[in-house]
Amino acid sequence: MPAQKRTRKVSKPAESQDATEQPAEAVVATTARQTGKAAGGKRVLLVDDDVEIVESMKTVLESKGYEILVARDGNQGLVLAEQENPDLVVLDMMMPKRSGFLVLERLRRSRPVPLRVIMITANEGSRHKAYAEMLGVDDYIRKPFAMDRLLESVQRLLS
Repeated sequence: MPAQKRTRKVSKPAESQDATEQPAEAVVATTARQTGKAAGGKRVLLVDDDVEIVESMKTVLESKGYEILVARDGNQGLVLAEQENPDLVVLDMMMPKRSGFLVLERLRRSRPVPLRVIMITANEGSRHKAYAEMLGVDDYIRKPFAMDRLLESVQRLLS
């Protein structure tokens, strides 16, 4: 039976850099609760502006029973992380409005119990990886990556 999806509008956080912009939309796809698959309803927030990568990650993770939330920029990612309290965040480094580093810094400062975070990036620099690790990222994956690599990391961090 195909999983149903719902779409919910979320507003941008108050500290948004441009107050004249319209509220952003983010997609919340519910599957794990409806399908009752093995992932136990774990919720994964995907924060990336690349539609193709998001759809690929979403398809693979949903097939394993994870509930997927999607944000298309860093500001949406922060809003959804605060409102939805996911079990894991997959976070792109380079995004519009707020970079993955700024999102990660904010998540680390604002939460008493840190979220699990996987950072994905096309950046080859070792300084970026070192900075992400200093901020407490749980895994760091360079693009392009095999979906098996992502799935292994997600399963390890959520087990």
